[in-house]
Amino acid sequence: MTARPSSTSSSFSAAQPAILDLQDVTFAYGEAAPAVGGLSLSVPAGAFAAIVGANGSGKSTLARLLDGLLLPTSGRVLVDGLDTADSEARWEVRRRVGLVFQNPDNQIVASIVEDDVAFGPENLGIEPALIKARVDASLAAVGMGAYRRHAPDELSGGQKQRVAIAGALAMQPRILVLDEPTAMLDPDGRQEVMEVIGRLHAGGMTVILITHYMEEAAVAERVVVMEAGCAVDDGPPDEVFSREHRGLELPPAAQIARALRARGLRLPAGLVTVEALADALRPLMRHAD
Repeated sequence: MTARPSSTSSSFSAAQPAILDLQDVTFAYGEAAPAVGGLSLSVPAGAFAAIVGANGSGKSTLARLLDGLLLPTSGRVLVDGLDTADSEARWEVRRRVGLVFQNPDNQIVASIVEDDVAFGPENLGIEPALIKARVDASLAAVGMGAYRRHAPDELSGGQKQRVAIAGALAMQPRILVLDEPTAMLDPDGRQEVMEVIGRLHAGGMTVILITHYMEEAAVAERVVVMEAGCAVDDGPPDEVFSREHRGLELPPAAQIARALRARGLRLPAGLVTVEALADALRPLMRHAD
């Protein structure tokens, strides 16, 4: 996608089957103006999409629509072909979509890490041997196997959030939706969580990351910008962040690149990650030497 969309409809790749398909979705809380208005969005399996926007843009409402915690006022939300409004499909929708919230303390329900991760599968009535296998695999995926017998209150914020992600993974979802998962974490915790997200996506997981940190959005394959409940831009990070959006700052790497260009350095467009900026600066530094 090379141009800013002129409507609220966006599709990352029409050639790939959609695992998430929002069709003209509107949602309003009571009599208030719609928090999401006429949103159409298609996400293929295995994608890593970041959803960004100013406060009140509808990002968190969208997260809850994706797993059926909220149902559209109008339109349809399809998860792997299942309609979230279909009461008979609702539990299967929530099994296929793992939802992780901002505050890890609000998601942990047990006093021991492995018991917390086992909570979801136990509620599905899965036999104990299979639950243990799921717990082992989920803790290994987030690098928390060594902490399985720890109490959650002994963990750092980043470790708690990794446990929350493990709990979602134990349900064996096809899609992981993370609503501001690093907002309450220190820089080390944020890095821990983003590394886990990167590994999960590399392993084939479909990831929807809602974030207000533009440097996190910059590492996604795709960025969707929301304003007033609508998708106003959608595309690769280097394209999306080449355009101005109300209430959003550029990723730090892009800000630095812009400042360096203003000082006369010839840098290519689309530098939105630290790694890309470093790669562009390296030959210039060698030339300066």
